Amino acid sequence: MLMIGGGSERGLALARSLTAEGHAVRIVSREGARREAIEAVGAECYVGTPDVVGTIRFALENVTVLCWLLGTAEHQDPEKLEALFGSRLKMLLEKTTDTTVRGVVFEDAGTVADELLASGRHEVEWAFEKNEIPYAYLRADGRDVDAWVPAAREAIDSLLTAVRATPQR
Repeated sequence: MLMIGGGSERGLALARSLTAEGHAVRIVSREGARREAIEAVGAECYVGTPDVVGTIRFALENVTVLCWLLGTAEHQDPEKLEALFGSRLKMLLEKTTDTTVRGVVFEDAGTVADELLASGRHEVEWAFEKNEIPYAYLRADGRDVDAWVPAAREAIDSLLTAVRATPQR
């Protein structure tokens, strides 16, 4: 798994759940400040930022499921936040072509504006239409970690067991 936006409490809880079952988890951290917490749950810390897709494209190596968990993303620059759900997401999805990525989990709930989530849904659906990259939406409330983690696991599991070219909405 590659988790973009996975360094939060809920992301770490998800990583702990996945690594406990033997899954390899890689979490992107902007500056590595969360390295200790990430490694403590058994995940690999990968320093990069979705603001600059080139810094994370090699993080896709040997990844089965890409988790875009930015429903609660905050950014001082509204244009950069908008890009995370538009051009940055699109570019990363384009980079998954001809990789081991079998599916994308897109967090479609949170504190970001509805129009940003809609933009992200558009990009994920575009990637499916263009390159048959299966996807699943994670719509659980991220403020409730106890409900969010099982919902995230369900989305991930649906992609791991899905037939290629069948979106799990």
